[in-house]
Amino acid sequence: MKSTHALIAASILVVMPLSAPAAETAERIAVAPASDSAAAKALLERAVARYKADGDAAFAAFSRAGEFLSGDLYVYALGVDGTMKASGGPSITLIDRNIGDLKDADGKPFIREMLDGARTSGAGTVKYRWLNPQYGKSVPKVVHYQAVGEVIIAVGYYIPHSSADQARSMLWRAVHEMKQEPEAAIRTFNDLNGGFVQDDLYVFVIDVDDQRTLAHGAQPRQIGKTVGDLRDPDGKLFIQEMIRLSAEQDVAEVDYLWMNPVTRKTEKKVSYVKRVGRHLVGVGAYTKR
Repeated sequence: MKSTHALIAASILVVMPLSAPAAETAERIAVAPASDSAAAKALLERAVARYKADGDAAFAAFSRAGEFLSGDLYVYALGVDGTMKASGGPSITLIDRNIGDLKDADGKPFIREMLDGARTSGAGTVKYRWLNPQYGKSVPKVVHYQAVGEVIIAVGYYIPHSSADQARSMLWRAVHEMKQEPEAAIRTFNDLNGGFVQDDLYVFVIDVDDQRTLAHGAQPRQIGKTVGDLRDPDGKLFIQEMIRLSAEQDVAEVDYLWMNPVTRKTEKKVSYVKRVGRHLVGVGAYTKR
């Protein structure tokens, strides 16, 4: 049974991502780009209309390149018993297989959640995490679904960027930790399992006196390096700006270009930084340029 579940999990990469804590995921959904959600819902609406018109014959259209593929959006369909009926994505290999008991890495039975929600409410949204092959990393994903008779039709989209509110929230958590025990906090920030590395969010800490990096959740190679003269691709001395503004403001905001650890692309970033003694503590959010 374990090997079967492993095969299913490997095959369903794009369709079914890993679960995030409920509160965190709910926050992500609230700040997700409205256009992404609207596009997924629009495609779902078209797929539902086609299924109502053509019945099971619509499965062929859902499972091939054409009108039900839009960028990285595609349609998939499940029977109410958990059997995959159609898919326009990599989970096409799972058609005719029952995945009703599939769980994510946190043990959340996310397929069962969809099946139960369809039975009780007829439609809904499932939130979880899974590997996005474009980025090579697990990121949050949202799937909208609707029951049509004995079939559940679904369309999902990834949420590639964390929000500014999430970055500020992580900053205040980090500041609290630094005020309690700085050395322990720094070790926690550098620990992938410490709770301060979440998707494209992470904490960095710089010693203001010698301008050395003490913590960096995304790029450990930065630890111990003197970064005062670091420039972004546009030549901006953003560390110097952080140090200067944080001396004048409670929480300073500095924008610059930096590598997003999820997308592996250089993107615009706004970092929120605060002085805690001789330490500069920061968390940033990436935005689309």
